Amino acid sequence: MANGEGETSYPGTELRRELGLPAVVLSGVGIILGAGIYALLGEAAGMAGNAVWLTFLFSAAVAGLSALSYAELSSIYPKASAEFEYVSRAFGRRLAFVVGWLIIFSGILGAATVALGFAGYFSDLVGLPFIPSAIMIILILTGILIAGIRETAGIAISMTLIEVAGIVMVILIGLPCIGRVDYLEMPFGIPGLLQASALVFFAYMGFEEVVKLSEETRNPERTIPLALVIALAISTILYVLVSVAAVSVVGWEQLSASRAPFAEVAAVALGPTAFTLISVIALFATANTALMMMLASSRIIYGMASSFSLPPRLARVHPRTQTPWIATIVVAIATIAFLFAGEIDFVANITNFTLFATFVVINASVILLRYRAPDLPRPFRIPGSIGSLPVLPILGIASTLILLVSLEPLVMLLGGFMVVLGVVIALLGEGRWHQAA
Repeated sequence: MANGEGETSYPGTELRRELGLPAVVLSGVGIILGAGIYALLGEAAGMAGNAVWLTFLFSAAVAGLSALSYAELSSIYPKASAEFEYVSRAFGRRLAFVVGWLIIFSGILGAATVALGFAGYFSDLVGLPFIPSAIMIILILTGILIAGIRETAGIAISMTLIEVAGIVMVILIGLPCIGRVDYLEMPFGIPGLLQASALVFFAYMGFEEVVKLSEETRNPERTIPLALVIALAISTILYVLVSVAAVSVVGWEQLSASRAPFAEVAAVALGPTAFTLISVIALFATANTALMMMLASSRIIYGMASSFSLPPRLARVHPRTQTPWIATIVVAIATIAFLFAGEIDFVANITNFTLFATFVVINASVILLRYRAPDLPRPFRIPGSIGSLPVLPILGIASTLILLVSLEPLVMLLGGFMVVLGVVIALLGEGRWHQAA
Protein backbone atom coordinates (compact mmCIF):
# COMPACT_ATOMS: atom_id res chain seq x y z
CA MET A 1 0.00 0.00 0.00
CA ALA A 2 1.45 3.38 -0.95
CA ASN A 3 1.85 5.88 1.82
CA GLY A 4 2.30 8.95 -0.31
CA GLU A 5 6.11 9.01 -0.18
CA GLY A 6 6.82 6.14 -2.53
CA GLU A 7 7.19 3.62 0.30
CA THR A 8 5.17 0.54 1.03
CA SER A 9 3.44 -0.43 4.22
CA TYR A 10 2.01 -3.59 5.64
CA PRO A 11 -1.53 -4.44 4.44
CA GLY A 12 -4.41 -3.53 6.73
CA THR A 13 -2.63 -0.75 8.61
CA GLU A 14 -4.85 2.32 8.15
CA LEU A 15 -6.14 4.06 11.28
CA ARG A 16 -9.49 5.82 11.59
CA ARG A 17 -9.47 9.64 11.57
CA GLU A 18 -11.86 10.58 14.38
CA LEU A 19 -10.23 13.36 16.41
CA GLY A 20 -10.74 17.13 16.16
CA LEU A 21 -8.89 19.97 17.91
CA PRO A 22 -10.76 19.82 21.28
CA ALA A 23 -10.24 16.06 21.58
CA VAL A 24 -6.53 16.29 20.75
CA VAL A 25 -5.98 19.22 23.14
CA LEU A 26 -7.75 17.42 25.99
CA SER A 27 -5.88 14.19 25.22
CA GLY A 28 -2.61 16.16 25.40
CA VAL A 29 -3.60 17.87 28.65
CA GLY A 30 -4.67 14.47 29.98
CA ILE A 31 -1.29 12.85 29.57
CA ILE A 32 0.66 15.91 30.72
CA LEU A 33 -1.50 16.56 33.81
CA GLY A 34 -1.10 13.13 35.29
CA ALA A 35 0.93 11.23 37.79
CA GLY A 36 3.90 13.59 37.45
CA ILE A 37 2.40 16.53 39.32
CA TYR A 38 0.46 14.30 41.73
CA ALA A 39 3.52 12.27 42.72
CA LEU A 40 6.59 14.45 42.12
CA LEU A 41 5.61 17.81 43.60
CA GLY A 42 6.84 16.77 47.05
CA GLU A 43 10.15 15.42 45.72
CA ALA A 44 10.73 18.63 43.75
CA ALA A 45 9.89 20.82 46.74
CA GLY A 46 12.58 19.00 48.73
CA MET A 47 15.16 20.17 46.16
CA ALA A 48 13.87 23.64 45.22
CA GLY A 49 12.06 24.74 48.40
CA ASN A 50 9.22 27.24 48.09
CA ALA A 51 10.64 28.24 44.70
CA VAL A 52 9.39 24.94 43.28
CA TRP A 53 7.01 26.90 41.04
CA LEU A 54 10.07 28.25 39.20
CA THR A 55 11.10 24.70 38.27
CA PHE A 56 7.83 24.25 36.39
CA LEU A 57 8.40 27.51 34.51
CA PHE A 58 11.96 26.54 33.57
CA SER A 59 10.94 23.06 32.48
CA ALA A 60 8.05 24.55 30.51
CA ALA A 61 10.43 26.86 28.66
CA VAL A 62 12.66 23.90 27.73
CA ALA A 63 9.63 21.82 26.75
CA GLY A 64 8.17 24.74 24.79
CA LEU A 65 11.26 25.11 22.60
CA SER A 66 11.16 21.42 21.71
CA ALA A 67 7.36 21.58 21.30
CA LEU A 68 7.81 24.14 18.52
CA SER A 69 10.19 21.74 16.77
CA TYR A 70 7.64 18.95 17.12
CA ALA A 71 4.98 21.27 15.74
CA GLU A 72 6.99 22.08 12.60
CA LEU A 73 7.99 18.47 11.97
CA SER A 74 4.47 17.12 12.56
CA SER A 75 3.09 19.61 10.04
CA ILE A 76 5.53 18.25 7.45
CA TYR A 77 5.18 14.55 8.31
CA PRO A 78 1.82 13.86 10.02
CA LYS A 79 2.64 10.24 10.87
CA ALA A 80 1.85 8.08 13.91
CA SER A 81 5.51 7.02 14.06
CA ALA A 82 6.34 10.68 14.87
CA GLU A 83 9.95 10.92 16.11
CA PHE A 84 10.97 7.89 14.07
CA GLU A 85 9.64 9.52 10.90
CA TYR A 86 11.22 12.91 11.59
CA VAL A 87 14.68 11.60 12.47
CA SER A 88 14.62 9.10 9.62
CA ARG A 89 14.04 11.95 7.14
CA ALA A 90 16.83 14.05 8.64
CA PHE A 91 19.49 11.58 9.77
CA GLY A 92 18.56 8.17 8.39
CA ARG A 93 16.85 5.05 9.66
CA ARG A 94 19.49 3.83 12.12
CA LEU A 95 19.48 6.90 14.34
CA ALA A 96 15.70 7.04 13.88
CA PHE A 97 15.42 3.51 15.21
CA VAL A 98 17.46 4.40 18.30
CA VAL A 99 15.20 7.40 18.98
CA GLY A 100 12.07 5.30 18.41
CA TRP A 101 13.46 2.64 20.75
CA LEU A 102 14.03 5.22 23.49
CA ILE A 103 10.52 6.62 23.10
CA ILE A 104 8.92 3.16 23.25
CA PHE A 105 10.99 2.23 26.28
CA SER A 106 10.23 5.46 28.14
CA GLY A 107 6.50 5.08 27.49
CA ILE A 108 6.42 1.49 28.73
CA LEU A 109 8.58 2.22 31.77
CA GLY A 110 6.58 5.35 32.54
CA ALA A 111 3.28 3.47 32.26
CA ALA A 112 4.56 0.79 34.64
CA THR A 113 5.65 3.42 37.15
CA VAL A 114 2.33 5.23 36.95
CA ALA A 115 0.44 1.94 37.28
CA LEU A 116 2.31 1.35 40.53
CA GLY A 117 1.27 4.82 41.64
CA PHE A 118 -2.33 3.87 40.91
CA ALA A 119 -1.89 0.63 42.85
CA GLY A 120 -0.61 2.53 45.88
CA TYR A 121 -3.70 4.74 46.07
CA PHE A 122 -6.06 1.87 45.18
CA SER A 123 -4.60 -0.51 47.75
CA ASP A 124 -4.95 2.09 50.49
CA LEU A 125 -8.57 2.77 49.57
CA VAL A 126 -9.97 -0.76 49.01
CA GLY A 127 -7.34 -3.12 50.42
CA LEU A 128 -6.55 -5.01 47.20
CA PRO A 129 -2.92 -6.26 47.09
CA PHE A 130 -0.42 -3.94 45.46
CA ILE A 131 0.88 -5.81 42.39
CA PRO A 132 -2.53 -7.32 41.44
CA SER A 133 -3.94 -3.78 41.53
CA ALA A 134 -1.28 -2.61 39.09
CA ILE A 135 -1.83 -5.57 36.76
CA MET A 136 -5.59 -5.00 36.92
CA ILE A 137 -5.39 -1.39 35.75
CA ILE A 138 -2.99 -2.29 32.92
CA LEU A 139 -5.37 -4.98 31.64
CA ILE A 140 -8.36 -2.63 31.85
CA LEU A 141 -6.48 0.08 29.96
CA THR A 142 -5.40 -2.43 27.31
CA GLY A 143 -9.04 -3.33 26.69
CA ILE A 144 -9.91 0.35 26.31
CA LEU A 145 -7.07 0.91 23.83
CA ILE A 146 -8.10 -2.04 21.68
CA ALA A 147 -11.78 -1.02 21.75
CA GLY A 148 -11.13 2.03 19.54
CA ILE A 149 -9.58 5.48 19.40
CA ARG A 150 -12.96 7.18 19.84
CA GLU A 151 -13.62 5.17 23.01
CA THR A 152 -10.07 5.78 24.26
CA ALA A 153 -10.31 9.53 23.63
CA GLY A 154 -13.72 9.73 25.31
CA ILE A 155 -12.51 8.00 28.46
CA ALA A 156 -9.28 10.01 28.46
CA ILE A 157 -11.20 13.28 28.18
CA SER A 158 -13.48 12.29 31.07
CA MET A 159 -10.53 11.40 33.31
CA THR A 160 -8.74 14.58 32.24
CA LEU A 161 -11.63 16.70 33.46
CA ILE A 162 -11.58 14.86 36.80
CA GLU A 163 -7.83 15.26 37.34
CA VAL A 164 -7.98 18.93 36.31
CA ALA A 165 -10.74 19.33 38.91
CA GLY A 166 -8.35 17.93 41.54
CA ILE A 167 -5.65 20.42 40.59
CA VAL A 168 -8.14 23.30 40.57
CA MET A 169 -9.36 22.15 44.00
CA VAL A 170 -5.84 22.40 45.44
CA ILE A 171 -5.42 25.83 43.82
CA LEU A 172 -8.65 27.04 45.43
CA ILE A 173 -7.63 25.58 48.79
CA GLY A 174 -4.38 27.52 48.61
CA LEU A 175 -5.81 30.89 47.57
CA PRO A 176 -6.56 32.13 51.14
CA CYS A 177 -2.98 31.23 52.13
CA ILE A 178 -1.22 33.13 49.33
CA GLY A 179 1.56 35.34 50.74
CA ARG A 180 2.37 33.25 53.81
CA VAL A 181 5.79 32.08 52.61
CA ASP A 182 8.80 33.37 50.71
CA TYR A 183 8.25 32.04 47.18
CA LEU A 184 11.91 32.52 46.27
CA GLU A 185 13.27 30.46 49.20
CA MET A 186 15.73 27.93 47.74
CA PRO A 187 17.43 25.88 50.48
CA PHE A 188 19.90 24.33 48.02
CA GLY A 189 20.33 27.32 45.73
CA ILE A 190 20.49 27.22 41.95
CA PRO A 191 21.88 23.64 41.81
CA GLY A 192 18.83 22.42 43.73
CA LEU A 193 16.57 24.39 41.43
CA LEU A 194 18.15 22.80 38.35
CA GLN A 195 17.96 19.30 39.82
CA ALA A 196 14.29 19.84 40.63
CA SER A 197 13.69 21.20 37.13
CA ALA A 198 15.22 18.06 35.62
CA LEU A 199 12.97 15.93 37.84
CA VAL A 200 9.70 17.78 37.22
CA PHE A 201 10.27 17.58 33.48
CA PHE A 202 8.60 14.19 33.92
CA ALA A 203 5.43 16.15 34.72
CA TYR A 204 5.55 17.56 31.17
CA MET A 205 6.06 14.16 29.61
CA GLY A 206 3.24 13.78 27.15
CA PHE A 207 3.25 16.99 25.14
CA GLU A 208 5.34 15.17 22.52
CA GLU A 209 2.86 12.29 22.45
CA VAL A 210 0.24 14.52 20.81
CA VAL A 211 1.99 14.15 17.45
CA LYS A 212 1.46 10.37 17.56
CA LEU A 213 -2.26 10.97 17.04
CA SER A 214 -1.59 12.44 13.59
CA GLU A 215 -3.04 9.52 11.63
CA GLU A 216 -6.20 9.51 13.78
CA THR A 217 -6.79 13.28 13.58
CA ARG A 218 -8.73 15.27 11.03
CA ASN A 219 -6.60 17.92 9.22
CA PRO A 220 -3.50 16.91 11.23
CA GLU A 221 -1.15 19.40 9.53
CA ARG A 222 -2.99 22.25 11.26
CA THR A 223 -4.66 20.53 14.23
CA ILE A 224 -1.64 18.77 15.75
CA PRO A 225 0.73 21.81 16.02
CA LEU A 226 -2.05 23.99 17.44
CA ALA A 227 -3.19 21.34 19.92
CA LEU A 228 0.37 20.74 21.07
CA VAL A 229 0.99 24.41 21.92
CA ILE A 230 -2.41 24.87 23.61
CA ALA A 231 -2.05 21.72 25.75
CA LEU A 232 1.42 22.73 26.94
CA ALA A 233 0.27 26.27 27.80
CA ILE A 234 -2.76 25.07 29.81
CA SER A 235 -0.64 22.56 31.72
CA THR A 236 2.06 25.11 32.57
CA ILE A 237 -0.44 27.60 33.99
CA LEU A 238 -2.03 24.93 36.18
CA TYR A 239 1.35 23.60 37.36
CA VAL A 240 2.62 27.01 38.45
CA LEU A 241 -0.63 27.87 40.24
CA VAL A 242 -0.90 24.54 42.06
CA SER A 243 2.74 24.56 43.20
CA VAL A 244 2.35 28.08 44.60
CA ALA A 245 -0.87 27.03 46.34
CA ALA A 246 0.68 23.87 47.82
CA VAL A 247 3.69 25.57 49.43
CA SER A 248 1.39 28.34 50.68
CA VAL A 249 -0.66 25.80 52.67
CA VAL A 250 2.01 23.49 54.10
CA GLY A 251 5.44 24.91 53.20
CA TRP A 252 8.15 23.06 51.33
CA GLU A 253 9.42 21.04 54.32
CA GLN A 254 6.08 19.35 55.02
CA LEU A 255 5.33 19.01 51.32
CA SER A 256 8.63 17.23 50.66
CA ALA A 257 8.01 14.76 53.49
CA SER A 258 4.69 13.56 52.03
CA ARG A 259 4.25 10.66 49.60
CA ALA A 260 0.83 12.08 48.62
CA PRO A 261 1.50 15.84 48.45
CA PHE A 262 -1.85 16.90 47.00
CA ALA A 263 -3.79 14.86 49.52
CA GLU A 264 -1.57 16.29 52.29
CA VAL A 265 -2.48 19.83 51.29
CA ALA A 266 -6.20 18.97 51.21
CA ALA A 267 -6.04 17.20 54.58
CA VAL A 268 -4.29 20.13 56.30
CA ALA A 269 -6.82 22.61 54.94
CA LEU A 270 -10.06 20.63 54.97
CA GLY A 271 -9.56 17.44 57.00
CA PRO A 272 -9.46 13.65 56.29
CA THR A 273 -12.50 13.64 53.99
CA ALA A 274 -10.66 15.86 51.56
CA PHE A 275 -7.66 13.50 51.76
CA THR A 276 -9.89 10.65 50.55
CA LEU A 277 -11.41 12.78 47.80
CA ILE A 278 -8.02 13.83 46.42
CA SER A 279 -6.84 10.21 46.62
CA VAL A 280 -9.79 9.11 44.46
CA ILE A 281 -9.02 11.88 41.96
CA ALA A 282 -5.39 10.70 41.94
CA LEU A 283 -6.64 7.27 40.80
CA PHE A 284 -8.13 8.87 37.70
CA ALA A 285 -4.99 10.96 37.13
CA THR A 286 -2.63 7.98 37.29
CA ALA A 287 -4.92 5.76 35.21
CA ASN A 288 -5.25 8.45 32.56
CA THR A 289 -1.50 8.98 32.34
CA ALA A 290 -0.85 5.24 32.02
CA LEU A 291 -3.54 5.03 29.33
CA MET A 292 -2.00 7.78 27.23
CA MET A 293 1.56 6.46 27.68
CA MET A 294 0.46 3.02 26.51
CA LEU A 295 -1.41 4.64 23.61
CA ALA A 296 1.70 6.54 22.52
CA SER A 297 4.01 3.53 22.78
CA SER A 298 1.64 1.32 20.79
CA ARG A 299 1.35 3.97 18.05
CA ILE A 300 5.09 4.40 17.57
CA ILE A 301 5.52 0.60 17.50
CA TYR A 302 2.74 0.50 14.89
CA GLY A 303 4.40 3.27 12.87
CA MET A 304 7.84 1.69 12.97
CA ALA A 305 6.42 -1.72 12.04
CA SER A 306 4.51 -0.13 9.15
CA SER A 307 7.82 1.07 7.74
CA PHE A 308 9.48 -2.32 8.41
CA SER A 309 11.82 -1.09 11.16
CA LEU A 310 10.11 -3.56 13.48
CA PRO A 311 8.45 -6.91 12.59
CA PRO A 312 5.55 -5.97 10.27
CA ARG A 313 3.05 -8.09 12.21
CA LEU A 314 3.17 -5.40 14.89
CA ALA A 315 1.45 -3.07 12.38
CA ARG A 316 -1.67 -5.26 12.11
CA VAL A 317 -4.85 -3.29 12.69
CA HIS A 318 -8.00 -4.84 14.15
CA PRO A 319 -10.56 -5.17 11.31
CA ARG A 320 -13.45 -3.84 13.40
CA THR A 321 -11.95 -1.27 15.78
CA GLN A 322 -9.11 -0.18 13.46
CA THR A 323 -6.62 -0.07 16.33
CA PRO A 324 -3.09 -1.61 16.32
CA TRP A 325 -4.10 -4.46 18.60
CA ILE A 326 -0.93 -6.56 18.44
CA ALA A 327 1.27 -3.56 19.25
CA THR A 328 -1.08 -2.68 22.12
CA ILE A 329 -0.85 -6.19 23.59
CA VAL A 330 2.96 -6.14 23.32
CA VAL A 331 3.02 -2.83 25.20
CA ALA A 332 0.73 -4.25 27.91
CA ILE A 333 2.92 -7.33 28.41
CA ALA A 334 6.09 -5.23 28.58
CA THR A 335 4.44 -2.78 31.01
CA ILE A 336 3.47 -5.61 33.35
CA ALA A 337 7.03 -6.95 33.14
CA PHE A 338 8.40 -3.57 34.31
CA LEU A 339 6.19 -3.30 37.39
CA PHE A 340 9.28 -3.83 39.53
CA ALA A 341 11.22 -0.92 38.00
CA GLY A 342 11.95 1.03 41.21
CA GLU A 343 11.15 4.28 43.04
CA ILE A 344 9.15 6.82 41.06
CA ASP A 345 11.72 9.65 41.24
CA PHE A 346 14.54 7.40 40.00
CA VAL A 347 12.44 5.90 37.21
CA ALA A 348 11.12 9.35 36.30
CA ASN A 349 14.67 10.57 35.81
CA ILE A 350 15.56 7.58 33.62
CA THR A 351 12.52 8.43 31.55
CA ASN A 352 13.67 12.05 31.47
CA PHE A 353 17.06 10.95 30.13
CA THR A 354 15.36 9.30 27.14
CA LEU A 355 13.28 12.43 26.59
CA PHE A 356 16.26 14.80 26.78
CA ALA A 357 18.26 12.66 24.34
CA THR A 358 15.29 12.54 21.98
CA PHE A 359 14.64 16.29 22.16
CA VAL A 360 18.25 17.08 21.26
CA VAL A 361 17.90 14.97 18.11
CA ILE A 362 14.43 16.40 17.28
CA ASN A 363 15.68 19.98 17.47
CA ALA A 364 18.68 19.04 15.37
CA SER A 365 16.33 17.44 12.80
CA VAL A 366 14.51 20.74 12.32
CA ILE A 367 17.81 22.53 11.69
CA LEU A 368 19.10 19.90 9.27
CA LEU A 369 15.86 19.70 7.27
CA ARG A 370 15.83 23.49 6.84
CA TYR A 371 19.06 23.04 4.85
CA ARG A 372 18.45 19.64 3.22
CA ALA A 373 14.82 20.19 2.26
CA PRO A 374 14.16 23.96 2.32
CA ASP A 375 11.26 23.73 -0.16
CA LEU A 376 9.17 21.22 1.80
CA PRO A 377 5.70 22.59 2.62
CA ARG A 378 5.67 23.66 6.27
CA PRO A 379 2.09 24.46 7.37
CA PHE A 380 3.65 25.39 10.73
CA ARG A 381 7.06 27.07 10.68
CA ILE A 382 9.08 28.03 13.77
CA PRO A 383 9.56 31.83 13.79
CA GLY A 384 12.96 33.45 14.09
CA SER A 385 15.81 32.53 11.75
CA ILE A 386 19.22 33.84 10.78
CA GLY A 387 19.30 33.06 7.08
CA SER A 388 18.25 29.41 6.90
CA LEU A 389 19.29 28.73 10.50
CA PRO A 390 16.34 28.58 12.96
CA VAL A 391 17.37 30.09 16.31
CA LEU A 392 14.85 28.52 18.70
CA PRO A 393 15.84 24.88 18.02
CA ILE A 394 19.44 25.82 18.93
CA LEU A 395 18.17 27.22 22.24
CA GLY A 396 16.14 24.02 22.62
CA ILE A 397 19.27 21.89 22.31
CA ALA A 398 21.26 24.06 24.75
CA SER A 399 18.55 24.20 27.44
CA THR A 400 17.86 20.46 27.17
CA LEU A 401 21.56 19.68 27.65
CA ILE A 402 21.55 21.84 30.81
CA LEU A 403 18.84 19.62 32.31
CA LEU A 404 20.52 16.45 31.01
CA VAL A 405 23.79 17.13 32.84
CA SER A 406 21.81 17.86 36.03
CA LEU A 407 20.78 14.19 36.27
CA GLU A 408 22.56 11.93 38.74
CA PRO A 409 25.43 9.73 37.43
CA LEU A 410 23.58 6.40 37.80
CA VAL A 411 20.69 7.72 35.71
CA MET A 412 23.16 8.86 33.05
CA LEU A 413 24.80 5.42 33.11
CA LEU A 414 21.53 3.51 32.69
CA GLY A 415 20.33 5.95 30.04
CA GLY A 416 23.55 5.50 28.13
CA PHE A 417 23.15 1.73 28.33
CA MET A 418 19.67 2.02 26.76
CA VAL A 419 21.11 4.11 23.93
CA VAL A 420 23.85 1.53 23.26
CA LEU A 421 21.30 -1.30 23.34
CA GLY A 422 19.17 0.57 20.81
CA VAL A 423 22.19 1.01 18.54
CA VAL A 424 22.97 -2.72 18.71
CA ILE A 425 19.38 -3.67 17.84
CA ALA A 426 19.37 -1.15 14.99
CA LEU A 427 22.55 -2.64 13.54
CA LEU A 428 21.39 -6.25 13.90
CA GLY A 429 17.87 -5.65 12.60
CA GLU A 430 18.67 -3.30 9.71
CA GLY A 431 16.78 -4.49 6.63
CA ARG A 432 15.81 -7.90 8.04
CA TRP A 433 12.14 -7.19 8.63
CA HIS A 434 11.69 -5.47 5.28
CA GLN A 435 13.19 -8.50 3.50
CA ALA A 436 11.03 -10.88 5.55
CA ALA A 437 7.90 -8.99 4.49
